[in-house]
Amino acid sequence: MSESDIPAHNLTVLAETFRLLGEPNRLRILFCCLQRPKSVGEIVDELELSQTLVSHHLRLLRGARLVKGQRKAKQVFYDIDDRHVSDMLIDMATHIDEEHHDH
Repeated sequence: MSESDIPAHNLTVLAETFRLLGEPNRLRILFCCLQRPKSVGEIVDELELSQTLVSHHLRLLRGARLVKGQRKAKQVFYDIDDRHVSDMLIDMATHIDEEHHDH
């Protein structure tokens, strides 16, 4: 796929998505949710971030379709939205890890 195959609107959305991923805590939240769906409380405990901050980041990540929430009883559990997102995260982490080992 070349740039000419991607509509201008999609490039704008892609740029905005990468801008969202430029915040380290958002990446931490995404990686936290890779293994299994997590509640806000679990994310707060695991990452040692405030509930307000985690909720704010989850709202933005949900808006970008990077995570999805599923209500179970009184809690919402957040998971990576689809395999494209999880594959991208794993591939980029592997890429960075390989860079450090090759230099």
